[in-house]
Amino acid sequence: MRKGERSTLNAQRSTPNGGKLLAWLLVGFAVCLWGRAEEVGKERASVIVAVGAAGEEQYGETFSKWAANWQKAAASGDARIATIGVGAEEKENVARLKQALEAEPKETSVPLWLVLLGHGSFDGREGKFNLRGDDIAASELAKWLATFRRPVVVICGFSASGAFLKPLSAPDRVVIVATKSGAENNFARFGGHISEAIADPAADLDKDGQTSVLEAWLSAAQRVADFYKAEERLATEHSLLDDNGDGLGTPADWFSGVRLVKRSADQRAPDGLRAHQLHLVPSAAERALPATVRAERDKLERELSALRDAKASMSEDDYYHKLEELMLRLGRLYREGKPRDGS
Repeated sequence: MRKGERSTLNAQRSTPNGGKLLAWLLVGFAVCLWGRAEEVGKERASVIVAVGAAGEEQYGETFSKWAANWQKAAASGDARIATIGVGAEEKENVARLKQALEAEPKETSVPLWLVLLGHGSFDGREGKFNLRGDDIAASELAKWLATFRRPVVVICGFSASGAFLKPLSAPDRVVIVATKSGAENNFARFGGHISEAIADPAADLDKDGQTSVLEAWLSAAQRVADFYKAEERLATEHSLLDDNGDGLGTPADWFSGVRLVKRSADQRAPDGLRAHQLHLVPSAAERALPATVRAERDKLERELSALRDAKASMSEDDYYHKLEELMLRLGRLYREGKPRDGS
């Protein structure tokens, strides 16, 4: 029996027949207030999409289309979205981007998505994203993001964006760049493909009903590779993903499905796990989990992954003891976070 049903039943038992209607009205009013409080207190992810200077009219139309894909995805994921650089009236965008970031909560469990679409440049020392008006340098953007203590996803869908990877890398942050270095400075198609993949069910590789950042990136990188192959052209963009904070990044061809099958020679912590925990359009089951439960679940899953990586250096008894402990904690978390049905 649901909690609300028990309250109503108790009201019926203790109220004279003439007062039953009042009891029902009071219960209904309380449920209404509870629902509104839940909605007011609900935390929502934020998406900031900055569209850079087009340079040529054809690019302006292309970048606007990519931005529209993100707007649709954000709406599907019930995320707040702000777009910068869309519309002929917009001239100076650096200040607007800074203001949008300053307005965001710095400490919360829900993610901030920062999507940069357009052209970039690299002078051999510093990478820049070409906004209308002044450009934004990688070092400057890194300063703006340094105050955030929440999950952040930065998607650099522009040429020469590989120069942004190391400056923007940080703990609990996913950084995706369209190119492996600042030297890959031709027009990058990656930004368009990931804008299509982020909410595409076909990109859901593990079939859990939602497309993670990792899955969207893998799908987009494959679509880029397929384009150059079909056109019989030398690929001029090679995307990288970093989510372990080391600023080095991992290429898409190191993965089979969502599993990392190739490791670096120095055996550093692998990329991909954190990115696979973040979804712009969550499944119904994911939405049902309270934000605090989801954050703790993600933390335990990362601990579980680290334990598996360390298995070879542990005794069998020690490994399975710690594995059991983590699995029990996960089980309790899911049980406590499961929506109550009153039974």
